Amino acid sequence: MKPDSKFIVFVLVSGFSAVVNLALRTALGTVITYGLSIVLAYFCGMAIAYVLNRLYVFGRSGRTVASEFVRFGLINLVGLTQVWLVSVALAHYLFPTIGLFPYAETIAHGTGLASLILTSYFGHRYFSFAPRAL
Repeated sequence: MKPDSKFIVFVLVSGFSAVVNLALRTALGTVITYGLSIVLAYFCGMAIAYVLNRLYVFGRSGRTVASEFVRFGLINLVGLTQVWLVSVALAHYLFPTIGLFPYAETIAHGTGLASLILTSYFGHRYFSFAPRAL
């Protein structure tokens, strides 16, 4: 698959896992705090994203599944930090300041997830699923 095609499929796969992530965060948000619901939903979305990216975007790297998943997890720890910071900053600081209240947490979380697209793509392409050197 050409790099341009990979990026398009990556965006589609990421979009699907982001929708699952958002839906789960919304459901969890009814019983736990916003910040914690972001973290728990992120890990579920991450597992879905790993499987779909391995199957449809990057393919096999020549590493074990465990090695790939650890590398994928490391990139996603950076991503989780990014999503959490963007989401909480928007929902709890910026949006209330500008008077945005309807759906503020959902808009903030979606923005946080969208902020990952380039960093995640390159992190997974050149680290998580990079072909193992022989």
